[in-house]
Amino acid sequence: MKAFLILEDGTVFTGTSIGSTRDMISEIVFNTSMTGYLEVLTDPSYAGQAVVMTYPLIGNYGITPDMESRKAWPDGYIVRELSRRPSNFRCEGTIQDFLAQQDIPGIAGIDTRALTRILREKGTMNGMITTNLNYNREEILPLLKSYHIGDVVSRATCRKKQVLPGDGKKVALLDLGAKQNIARSLHERGCEVTIYPAHTAAEEIISANPDGIMLSNGPGDPADCVSIIEEIKKIYQSNIPVFAICLGHQLMALAAGAKTHKLKYGHRGGNHPVKDLRTGRVYISSQNHGYVVDTDQMDSSAAVPAFVNVNDGTNEGLEYVGKPIFTVQFHPEACPGPQDSGYLFDRFLEMMEGSNNA
Repeated sequence: MKAFLILEDGTVFTGTSIGSTRDMISEIVFNTSMTGYLEVLTDPSYAGQAVVMTYPLIGNYGITPDMESRKAWPDGYIVRELSRRPSNFRCEGTIQDFLAQQDIPGIAGIDTRALTRILREKGTMNGMITTNLNYNREEILPLLKSYHIGDVVSRATCRKKQVLPGDGKKVALLDLGAKQNIARSLHERGCEVTIYPAHTAAEEIISANPDGIMLSNGPGDPADCVSIIEEIKKIYQSNIPVFAICLGHQLMALAAGAKTHKLKYGHRGGNHPVKDLRTGRVYISSQNHGYVVDTDQMDSSAAVPAFVNVNDGTNEGLEYVGKPIFTVQFHPEACPGPQDSGYLFDRFLEMMEGSNNA
C-alpha cells in the first residue's frame, strides 16, 4: 500500500505503508544508530515523536527479547528498507508484524538521507504519515504547524510502585519514562531498586530513607514538567545522593534555577562523543534528546559542567556544588549503544558510600 510523509515545510515523500495504516501527526526526529532498532522502538523517550532511522536496512535480525519497556512508544517509524527475511537465533518475529501489533504507522522506501538532510538544515519539524491517496496538503499543513507533544511523561511513566529486591544500597528510581536497563544496571550492582511513578510526592520518596535517588530519562519538553520540577526541588534540598540521566538531568537543572532550550535537531543515536571534563577522556555515548541545559545562564555556585559534547560543545553533564548530585545528558546504561560510560553507576555507588572520589 502506498503511503506519504508530509512535512511541515510542505515537502512530501512517497513510499510504502508499514505497520498500522491510520493517519499520524508527530514531531519527526532521526536516529543514527546502526543496530538496536527494537530498543529504540521501546524507549519511552520517543513518546510524541516519529523516528527516522538513518541506517538504510532495518529489521535484519527481527524482533528479539530486548524490549526496554512494556511497549513501543514512537508515534511513527520511517525507514529506507525493511528486511523481508530476518535471520538471528533469537528472532521471535518480524518488525513489520511488531509495528502492526503495536499500532504504529510507518513508511518505508523513501530517501532517508534526503529527509535527514532536511531535518539537519531546517531543524526538527512536525509531519504526517498517511495512506490517503486523496490527501489535501493545504488542509494538513496548519494541523502540522499546530501540533504540540504535550504531557508525554504521564503517558510513559509506570502506573504503580515496583521493587527489585537486593542486598545492597537502596535506590529510589523516579520513572520519568525510564528504560529498563537503568534499573537493571543498578540491580546488577546489588542495589535494591524501588521504582516510583513520575508524579510521586518527594516526601514519599524521602520518607522511605533511600541511600540514593535516581532520576530517569523520559520524553518531551522538560519545561512542561512544572509539578515534577517542584518535587525535585525538595529532593535537591534533601542532601540524599542523586544521579540523573537525560530528562532527569534537565529537570534537576531546572529545579536548581537553570534554563533549557531546544536543539536544532537534537542528539539521537549510539555514536555521540562526550568529554569528561574531570579526566579529559572522551567516551562514545548513546543519546536521545532534543533539549539541552543552557550552562551560560546557570549559576556557577549551584553547578559546574562535568561533560561536554565534542561535536557541538553543548552541555552533557553537571556536578552540583556542595551537593551529592551529578547528572548526565547521555545514557550510561546504553541499550542500544556503547557502554563506555557505565562506570558512572559505580561512581553513584561510591557517592552513596560517602566516598570522597564520588
